[in-house]
Amino acid sequence: MESRVATPRTLLAARQRVFAAGGVEGVPEPILRSWQRCAALGLDFGTRPRVEPLSARELREACERNEALRRRCRPEIEALHADAQATDSIVVLSDADGLVLDTLGSNAFAGKAAQVALRPGVPWSEAVTGTNAVGTALIERRPVEVRGAEHYFEPHRILSCAAMPILGMRGETLGALDLSGPAAVHHMHALGLIRLAVDAIEHRQFEELGRDHAILRLHADRALLGTPREGVLVFAERRLVGANRAALSLLGLDWAALDRAGFESLFPDLRAWEPGRLNLRDGNGRALHGDFQPEPARPRSRSAPALPAADAPVFDPGTEGLLARAVRLLDANIPVVVEGETGTGKEVFSRAAHARSARAQAPFVAVNCASLPESLIEAELFGYEPGAFTGAAKHGAKGLLRQADGGLLFLDEIGDMPLSLQSRLLRALQEREVQPVGGGRPVPVDFTLICATHRDLGRLVEEGRFRADLFYRIAPYRVTLPPLRDRSDRAALVGALWERLGGARQGIALAPACAAVLAEAEWPGNFRQLVGTLRALLALADPGDVVGIDALPEPIRKRQPAALPEPAPRPQAEPGHRLDSIAREAMRAALDAAGGNVSEAARRLGISRSTLYRRCLSERL
Repeated sequence: MESRVATPRTLLAARQRVFAAGGVEGVPEPILRSWQRCAALGLDFGTRPRVEPLSARELREACERNEALRRRCRPEIEALHADAQATDSIVVLSDADGLVLDTLGSNAFAGKAAQVALRPGVPWSEAVTGTNAVGTALIERRPVEVRGAEHYFEPHRILSCAAMPILGMRGETLGALDLSGPAAVHHMHALGLIRLAVDAIEHRQFEELGRDHAILRLHADRALLGTPREGVLVFAERRLVGANRAALSLLGLDWAALDRAGFESLFPDLRAWEPGRLNLRDGNGRALHGDFQPEPARPRSRSAPALPAADAPVFDPGTEGLLARAVRLLDANIPVVVEGETGTGKEVFSRAAHARSARAQAPFVAVNCASLPESLIEAELFGYEPGAFTGAAKHGAKGLLRQADGGLLFLDEIGDMPLSLQSRLLRALQEREVQPVGGGRPVPVDFTLICATHRDLGRLVEEGRFRADLFYRIAPYRVTLPPLRDRSDRAALVGALWERLGGARQGIALAPACAAVLAEAEWPGNFRQLVGTLRALLALADPGDVVGIDALPEPIRKRQPAALPEPAPRPQAEPGHRLDSIAREAMRAALDAAGGNVSEAARRLGISRSTLYRRCLSERL
């Protein structure tokens, strides 16, 4: 990532020179172009932007129009949630016009962001809000980072933002994903995390295609086939009708090739229209690996969705015991409440329980009660009749409770459900039927129920913020998942997750010292934060790299000792000296692998040569 060191005063002067005489050195080209566009619109950067937030009704309608996008982005937004909290940031999702639909992350920074109108219902298009990551990324159609005073309007200089547009498989702009935090903090990995998340979001759309499409997956590295980094081409009747950015880049094409290029013209050396692995060439003649599926398998059933490899359960024996109990309760149609800190894997646990239960072949429907606007959650849960409210779909909607019929309903963050809706949920659970918004006849439903929360529901009941009758209905049995810091197998867990994420397949290794720091970190965001960090490290590395301590995010890196600790004098180290033991073994292994070369071993470990040399003398390694 390019280094940019500029003060607000120098950037202000740069802006003035841009408007007076054209270009200026030291300011990235996307920022310069944006400033010039804003000046051409007559925007005064010394004032506040004139924004008109949507009304509650208008925001509800906008969210409904973009519901498919919001659902597709939800896993990545949830995954970024822990990173946003740890770095005092927020995740922002906008529509294709820059209208903010959702924000999630640090409550403290969300309040500051709201002071400059960075909140749902406010347009952050460049034409309205000046140079900003969301609006500028949408116009530039590329990832954009806007730091501090690079924002056009003065009040926005408190922000540091990184955003990337989300594109459909025909190149259409669907929206933008953004990570925003305080400008006083250098968010080194923000753009990398956003790129990784958008790649996953765009990749997921190809899993939703029907049987009338052929799909070709390709990459220069065979190990990356099947991952969000692969290129994907979609054909209908042997004509190219869809793609992702990676595939177009590999073949030297642009979006204009859609509907024009045929399979034979793109790959004249291939004669067979048959499934299997292919050897191809990119636009420059470089060898590519391909995986062709002329008649895709049926879309994966909603009833039992496969878990992403990195999110598959990695349970310790104690949690496996809790899982077995939960399955027996669900099979007896007894609700379960899963408690635990943010990021401990409550949804992963619940999906695993569903997959092992008698209803495994029926739907698993997940609802995050904290992420749905209060104005929409009633219609989301119970459905609505045609014409129930302005902007309602012409044919109405079933609602999530009816979608879960026959299967399992997972209510995440149940403690954040508004009191006004708790009574309706209780009635649905008691009567086993759903009354849609806007009237209509009650509809019978049959589902098992798992609720999850990071709150103490018992205390909420005492404080009058959660209905006691609902609490006793949903919580006859409660399961508490341990925080990551309490697990004794963290070193093995780091290795297992790195393997699942594809580190070994891509030839990227964690330096032993780096793995040791990861294993010893506190991880306030628990499993979600650890997985997010490993994904970021993998995204920022190249095949053949050894990821050292210097690649770790600053909050994690800061927690490591200034120098590797001195060895414990006792034959058997106490738990407090676990990192010391790991460090000694890591140094021995690195020296052996480097043939005794201290400089090479230090590079592999991610520490300085002087530190390793000093430890070699003291340890007599």
